[in-house]
Amino acid sequence: MEMRFKTDENTPSDLVDLLSDAGHDALSVLDQDMGGAEDSRIASVCQREQRILVTLDSDFADIWT
Repeated sequence: MEMRFKTDENTPSDLVDLLSDAGHDALSVLDQDMGGAEDSRIASVCQREQRILVTLDSDFADIWT
């Protein structure tokens, strides 16, 4: 089952390749020139693209408050 992922800029650079090699559709925020973007913007893009965000940003869970 293919899943759609977006990796945040704070994840290892080879994570996109690992996910793609496993048969998933994977992009990084850097692939879309979104490095340094606000968390809320990244979340909105992921929601629009129906992608699961992989991040190491422990504050990311608090963007909707």
